[in-house]
This record gives sequence, C-alpha cells and structure tokens, in this order.
Amino acid sequence: MSKFKEGMSGLLVPVLAIAIWQTASSLGWINPLVLPSPWAVVRKWFEYLSPLTPYSPDSGSWLAWLFSGELIHDAIGSLYRVVVGFLIGAGLALPLGLLMGSSKRVYALMNLTVQVIRPIPPIAYIPLAILWFGLGNPPALFLISLGAFFPVLMNTIAGVRQVDSIYLRAARNLGASQRTLFMRVMLPASVPYILSGVRIGIGTAFIVVIVAEMIAVSNGLGFRIMEAREYFWSDKIIAGMITIGLLGLAIDMGMSRLNNYMLRWHRGLES
Repeated sequence: MSKFKEGMSGLLVPVLAIAIWQTASSLGWINPLVLPSPWAVVRKWFEYLSPLTPYSPDSGSWLAWLFSGELIHDAIGSLYRVVVGFLIGAGLALPLGLLMGSSKRVYALMNLTVQVIRPIPPIAYIPLAILWFGLGNPPALFLISLGAFFPVLMNTIAGVRQVDSIYLRAARNLGASQRTLFMRVMLPASVPYILSGVRIGIGTAFIVVIVAEMIAVSNGLGFRIMEAREYFWSDKIIAGMITIGLLGLAIDMGMSRLNNYMLRWHRGLES
C-alpha cells in the first residue's frame, strides 16, 4: 500500500505540469509551433505509433502489421544499439576493472591512462568515429561502448579496492589462496559496486545512442527527432522525447529489479 501511495505521489508533479501546460496552450499564451499542446503531442505520439498502412491480407500477419509503426521500428533500432554497445563496453570494462582493483601493479600501470581518457565525453569522439567507421551502426556502437565503459570500469575498481580489510585478513588467516581470496571474498563483496556501475553505464549508453543517431545513422529515435526538427514538427520532437523518457524509465526499473534480485543477500534486501 505504501508503494502505491509513493507511486501516486510521484505522479503529482507531472500531472500538475501537464495541466499548466495544457491551460497555457488553450489560452493561447504559447505559440503552438514552438510548444504544441499536450493533446497535440499525444495525437502525434499515437500517429507515430500507428501502422503506416491500413491492414490488408497482403500485409502479412496481423501482429506484424500491428508492430509496423514508425515508432516501433525506431525504438527497436535504438534499443538494439544500446544493448550491443553496452555489452561491448561492459564486457571490456569488467575484466579490466577487476584486474586494476585486485592488482596494485596493474592499477599503477593503467590508472594514469584511464584518468586522462575518462573525462573526454563520447560526443567528442564523433568526428573520429565517423572517420574510422564511416556511417551506420559501427560508429554508433563505438560511441555507446565508450559511454558504458567508464562507469562500469570505475565502479568495478572502487568495489574491489574498497573490500573491508578485515575480510581479507580473516580469509588469509584461514589459509585462502590468492585465487580463492579473489573469487570468494573480493568479487562477491564488490558486486554491489559493479551493479551500480552497470546501472549507470546502461543509462549513459541510452543517452549516447540518441546523440549518435542524430549524426551517424538513418533510423532510431535520435534520427527521427532530428528529422522532425528539420520540418519544424515540434509535436513529433516532443513525442520522440517522451518515448525516450519512457524507455529510459523502463530500463532503469528493470535494472533496479535485477539489482534487488541479485543482491537479495545484501543487508536491507533480505525481505
């Protein structure tokens, strides 16, 4: 019941903002070309979601026709790039982070390079990405991988290096080898940090994919927003932005549930 109340209270601000927005639009205080009314945005969103052609037996299966809308194709394209780019970035960051966290020698060797490259935003790599990979998915995946790489890397390093020394001393006193110490003590203790990095990394990947699609690809939510800007379709721009927000919310909620499931042994999550 308390979660339901929290959810309802969370709707208070957006509902109030939409009511003020709609009122201002109805009274003519806002230029609809600059900021269309919420009702106009909702209509455009459903138009964007709807199948491009009327249904006919030649359209194939009913389900395929239902999901043939432009919005569905753009959302699938964006999610594909997010998932693939994130898996590449996190797949490279996780082993490197574990090595840097567990080995002082590897940390000393790699830390300066990491700290120099880390502040450079993925957007700054756009010219190089296009030069190296051309247009299409490869440069977008490269940028998304960069966006996901450093949050996972830094949280993994922090998680391994901040394992309580009491656990390490106790394991050594019990005769644990270095491999056992790493697998049974350091790695499990660092999992909360790693999962936090994964959650931040996939959120960053979703931000980067929109920017990458505005530059390098010919479909996806970012591309569609740029297309709408060129034709002054403000309602479609906002509809695309709302779709991005809803997908981002769904991804974050999914990651939160995954974290809670994988950390159910952790203090405070037993219930």
